[in-house]
Amino acid sequence: MACVDWATFERAAPELAAAGRERLHGRVAYFGTIRRDGSPRVHPVTPIVSGDALYIFMEPTSPKGKDLERDARFTIHAGVEDIEGGRGEFALAGEASMVSGEARQRAVAAASYVPAERYILFQLSVGEVMHTAYGPAGPVRQRWASG
Repeated sequence: MACVDWATFERAAPELAAAGRERLHGRVAYFGTIRRDGSPRVHPVTPIVSGDALYIFMEPTSPKGKDLERDARFTIHAGVEDIEGGRGEFALAGEASMVSGEARQRAVAAASYVPAERYILFQLSVGEVMHTAYGPAGPVRQRWASG
């Protein structure tokens, strides 16, 4: 899957990126990785959208980190908030890479919580996006894919 950074996605699809920022930043979302045996694993995470990048912190011993070190592919999903569909749902698939240094400083500054020093940080690239908004006429879906 071809992937781009958040800034490139935002330039290509500003309305979708705004919906993603609103649904993901500082909120609990579900993060899917691939186990060693190929089966899925799902984890709650609190994503950070910081300027031009999408990040997640985690414990260094987290199974999701081990999964990403072996296979960088992931999916993240911010589900609906209520039976009416709330502010919709936002899903993204891409690849993750461990980062540190300046990226860590940007992520810490933008976080809605104080990440522990021991946490490791992954930057999430964007390959495919799906946003669904729910209204009286039914669901409205928007999709985007890089390359």
